[in-house]
Amino acid sequence: MPKFSANLSMLFTEVDFMQRFRRAKEQGFSAVEYMFPYDYPIAALRSELEAHRLSQVLFNLPAGDWAAGERGIACLPGREAEFRDGVGRAIEYAQALGCDRINCLIGNPDPAVGRHATDERGKENLSYAADALARQNIRLLIEPINRYDMPQFYLQTSRQAIELIEAIGSPNLYLQYDLYHMQRMEGELTQTLERLLAKIDHVQVADNPGRHEPGTGEINCEFIFAQLDRMGYRGWIGCEYKPLTTTESGLSWIKKYLS
Repeated sequence: MPKFSANLSMLFTEVDFMQRFRRAKEQGFSAVEYMFPYDYPIAALRSELEAHRLSQVLFNLPAGDWAAGERGIACLPGREAEFRDGVGRAIEYAQALGCDRINCLIGNPDPAVGRHATDERGKENLSYAADALARQNIRLLIEPINRYDMPQFYLQTSRQAIELIEAIGSPNLYLQYDLYHMQRMEGELTQTLERLLAKIDHVQVADNPGRHEPGTGEINCEFIFAQLDRMGYRGWIGCEYKPLTTTESGLSWIKKYLS
């Protein structure tokens, strides 16, 4: 049976962030994820997790100035100290929240920097982060994102991600596979999941088009969930989608998995 986590950056946005933990529990979730924890005190986040008996299963490394359009800094030369500080900060949060995987948004390359320098900086930063997290028994993930939503993003296909993982050679570097992003870029979801399963440590789901809940678009999510079970996937599936209307009204699809 698939295990689902509520992505609190996109679900239950009808209420303030710190109230979303309770909403997730009330709807039957046992785990949560979100983009970034850093705007909130560790003690407050931990209190919500403990009060509602929720597991924290994922968040991202600090990703630079999000409001200014940055989508990660791992591939940006000259930001090495900031990146390493971010790794340390993420470890502090992960240890306190019991989170054993962290995703790295690699970023939008600087057009003024050559491709080779960008590639080398990305590999060096990811290698550093993978090693630092491994010492704390935390896995590092990277995620390809479709070029329609983020046209400049460094990593856009699962093939690119696997080639990067192989080039770095760290046993602590894994793939975060988002069904929505990969449907838009590649299709062939089931075959790709099976081929890359050994390196996939987290799956996220949204339907396409629209990035809404499963059942609103072209992806046969129910079939894919069953295939993940058949393949032996034991990780979490993060519900990272934009509800078509309200969060609660769009959760009918998941009830049979949470009961």
